[in-house]
Amino acid sequence: LLSLPQQWALLALSAGSSLCCLCCLLGLLAAVGLTLGNQGRVLLAPCSIANIALAPVSRECPFDPTRVYVSPPWVGD
Repeated sequence: LLSLPQQWALLALSAGSSLCCLCCLLGLLAAVGLTLGNQGRVLLAPCSIANIALAPVSRECPFDPTRVYVSPPWVGD
């Protein structure tokens, strides 16, 4: 069995961990809500419309929405 100070330390660490987890969950829900609320337009906002051919490979665009990601056949083996 644990001593009384160890029990209190475990309770404090558990409460702190739960609070951090709750904050992360609220942040994630807020991010998903904002993304769905603006229909993802903000994700493509950094992409340059004038340079649409270079946007997916430039640093200005965080990802390439037109790319099809395919795993190599040996990955699933």
